[in-house]
Amino acid sequence: MVKSKVIKARIEPALKKEVEEIFEELGLSADEAIILFYHHVKLYRGIPFNLRIPNRTTLKTFKDTDAGKNLVRCKDANDMFRKLGI
Repeated sequence: MVKSKVIKARIEPALKKEVEEIFEELGLSADEAIILFYHHVKLYRGIPFNLRIPNRTTLKTFKDTDAGKNLVRCKDANDMFRKLGI
């Protein structure tokens, strides 16, 4: 397959650096990751992950956890399951 189109995007340098380090860990270049994303969009006929606007409860939870409020700390997975009653 001949690759003949160029995609340009502006992105924050810090985000680009962080994400490209993740790509490197995965053995991907930025080009390969973009091509993979495009293939998944084609396969799923849409964005290949959920895009949602958080509701009030979710936004409050984000705010609380960012502030360190209402957190349940667990020693390990077994402790977490015990606290969840599972």
